[in-house]
Amino acid sequence: MTNLTGKTAVVTGSTSGIGLSYARAFAKAGANVVINGMGDADAIEKERKAIESEFAVKAVYSPADMLKPAEIAEMIKLGETTFGSVDILVNNAGIQFVSPIEDFPIEKWDAIIGINLSSAFHGIRAAVPGMKKRGWGRIINTASAHSLVASPFKSAYVAAKHGIAGLTKTVALELATHKITCNCISPGYVWTPLVEKQIPDTMKARGLSKEQVINDVLLAAQPTKQFVTPEQVAALAVYLCGDDASQITGANLSMDGGWTAA
Repeated sequence: MTNLTGKTAVVTGSTSGIGLSYARAFAKAGANVVINGMGDADAIEKERKAIESEFAVKAVYSPADMLKPAEIAEMIKLGETTFGSVDILVNNAGIQFVSPIEDFPIEKWDAIIGINLSSAFHGIRAAVPGMKKRGWGRIINTASAHSLVASPFKSAYVAAKHGIAGLTKTVALELATHKITCNCISPGYVWTPLVEKQIPDTMKARGLSKEQVINDVLLAAQPTKQFVTPEQVAALAVYLCGDDASQITGANLSMDGGWTAA
């Protein structure tokens, strides 16, 4: 089992879904965590306290807006000043919008590219100097099966996730001699609030019922006919932080029930 005692992990978009599972998994392995994201303040505080009480680590919350580079840099600084280092950065924040391209709102395109792709660049840019100084680091980007293949009506999301895959490779090459790895995890459909919220838009865009969207659109892509769980994604992230994974860098690791095998 990977032991991350003494390490600090910053996880964006970690107040729910996959991100919260990342934060809890790192805490379980012994790391202090900086959580980030939107949502009800009381609910976020409840999750923060739960991490501390369940895993005997420290957890702090950053309200950084992923569309604001200065706030992203402050989030990294918060981890460094609170815990002395940011050793693990997980760029996980993401939003989705489903629409035919000719009707795709320009502001939605800009927001998806900003939150799903550009925020990862800003986070990495802020965290790398400290990682280089300490001679160790792990950068993990949440990509998607849509970093490898496309689906209709998701132009911004697919473009952003393809961009994440390219950013991951470039950063891995730049940091290869600094004992800093950079990888992305590409889940298929994970049952999270993000997936659940896109169902109505997909129903409208394709003229389908909720059941048809789940069975004929979402799970149709995954040969196992099962959703990936957030805990499975988080377990892979923890593994990537261990010594056994020190030679895994620049990789796009699929966890999609066989979706991209074809």
